[in-house]
Amino acid sequence: MANVIIIIILLVIVGAAVHSLIKAKKRGVRCIGCSDSGSCGSAGESSGVCCQCGCHTKTE
Repeated sequence: MANVIIIIILLVIVGAAVHSLIKAKKRGVRCIGCSDSGSCGSAGESSGVCCQCGCHTKTE
């Protein structure tokens, strides 16, 4: 019985993570792991990098 509860908890956690990824992609987030990806142009404006993670560059 304990194994079933653990499996259900793990499935809920994985399902919530997948749901979060799908919602972020529908919103158009380019880099889901980067917390600055929605505020391009503020931190790395002079270097041409969109956000601090450097996953993509700012488009002009």
